[in-house]
Amino acid sequence: MVGHSKHRKRPGSQGQASAAAATPAAPEKPSPANNWTVPGAGPADAEDGPEGGGERVAKILARAGVASRREVERLIEAGRVALNGQVLTTPAVKVGEGDIVTVDGEVVGEAEPARLFRYHKPPNLVTTHNDPKGRPTVFETLPEGLPRLISIGRLDLNSEGLLLLTNDGGLARALELPSNAWARRYRARARGRIDQARLDKLKDGITVDGVHYGPIEATLDKVKEGQGAANLWITVTLSEGKNREVRRVLEALGVTVNRLIRLAYGPFALGTLAVGAVEEVGPRVVREQLAEFIDPANLPKGDRPQYKAPASAQSERRKVDAAREEAILNPPEEPAKKVYKAGWAKPKIKPKPPKAPAKAGHKGAGKADDRVNAKTFGKPPGKPGFKAPGSGSAAGRPRGPGGRPPSASPQRNSGARRPGPRPGGGQGPRG
Repeated sequence: MVGHSKHRKRPGSQGQASAAAATPAAPEKPSPANNWTVPGAGPADAEDGPEGGGERVAKILARAGVASRREVERLIEAGRVALNGQVLTTPAVKVGEGDIVTVDGEVVGEAEPARLFRYHKPPNLVTTHNDPKGRPTVFETLPEGLPRLISIGRLDLNSEGLLLLTNDGGLARALELPSNAWARRYRARARGRIDQARLDKLKDGITVDGVHYGPIEATLDKVKEGQGAANLWITVTLSEGKNREVRRVLEALGVTVNRLIRLAYGPFALGTLAVGAVEEVGPRVVREQLAEFIDPANLPKGDRPQYKAPASAQSERRKVDAAREEAILNPPEEPAKKVYKAGWAKPKIKPKPPKAPAKAGHKGAGKADDRVNAKTFGKPPGKPGFKAPGSGSAAGRPRGPGGRPPSASPQRNSGARRPGPRPGGGQGPRG
């Protein structure tokens, strides 16, 4: 196994190494730990073991949490990995007992028990240790006090949500394999128009630009109509997790994804974990859920996690972020609008009630009486000196039945005053 330099001694001189190579080593008895293989692993893993003289350097570094196996191969190609002081040029090298492996000049210690963390990745972060373009990465924003971690799968630059982190590269590789059929559940916000019938066709798989994607379960959660297109919320569950799979599949159906949140990865869910927060999964849960994917020698012990999130002044802000994310993930349903049947008339506007007539003594009562008398007797209101033609004498005035003038007639218009003094100050003719 790999050891620290202060506890291990480097190999002796070149002559001693030649003598050791001339004497064949006695074969060791296989042990259950050495015969352990990752479920779904390829034939390269079967070559690791005592018959080959140790384990491959990529597997050793991955289990120590340096990087995944693919990333270790890139480190070897870049000349950053050395075995017993010699820079490696190929990953097809076995590491035996007492050998010392260094990465960038630092000695790699023995593998620690496997640990697993849940991380709520915010958008605009790259899921890598070193980005050639200099963009901010996930591992640069992690809080202090964590071991060297690698991601289980990846999330795009603009994607957010649950990202699992571990210090065991073998575990990361095992959980990424499609053969394990671990379901990944996402919630996508998209723009366009689509119905559930078209989404149901994804259960049989789909081929986009020559790439075939396996069965996908998609559910249309919410539709908000807009001008020309609708804002949609779609829940997508898949098991392959190919690069940008959700975005490409939904774009092939005519909708554009403008936000993507991962809600769950296998049995581990995002829950109410605040944006940017990290939480360690307990050792007992790791043993119950992941024992088949971890080397028995690396299974964690105990029941309590080692890492505790530090208390910070941003705890209240994280609560607000969690509440906002909860509202986004589970938005309240809008009240349904009242739908009228075809042919229904629109509600008519109720007419206003007529105004009540002015009472006697009211401010406008005198003017109203003037208008009534003017209409009845032909005298314009407000002109007391005006007399109608033929009204200069009593003889020239028209007489009604019984010889009385019209003003004394008992039949008068509605609303007229009773016989009496005229508004102009004069008195009517006497009968």
